[in-house]
Amino acid sequence: MVMKQVSIQDLKARLSALVAEVESGSTIVITRHNVPVAQLSPARVPLAHRGPQVGAGRIKPALKRGTRGRYLTVLLEDRGNR
Repeated sequence: MVMKQVSIQDLKARLSALVAEVESGSTIVITRHNVPVAQLSPARVPLAHRGPQVGAGRIKPALKRGTRGRYLTVLLEDRGNR
């Protein structure tokens, strides 16, 4: 497995993009004068799962019909507190 190598200078210039790459599962070796000095890899958080479709969803409206100004009544109906 070949890991991507990035110099410290490139790391400073592209930190946000490289962190996003690591979030997707890649590991990056950080070098100084072409010598590996550190490794940037995904955090091992057992309860956090981010699939490949994170952020690709669409927002759906909560109400499928107009309320005609009865927002509170519709909200209470939705909650079952009528």
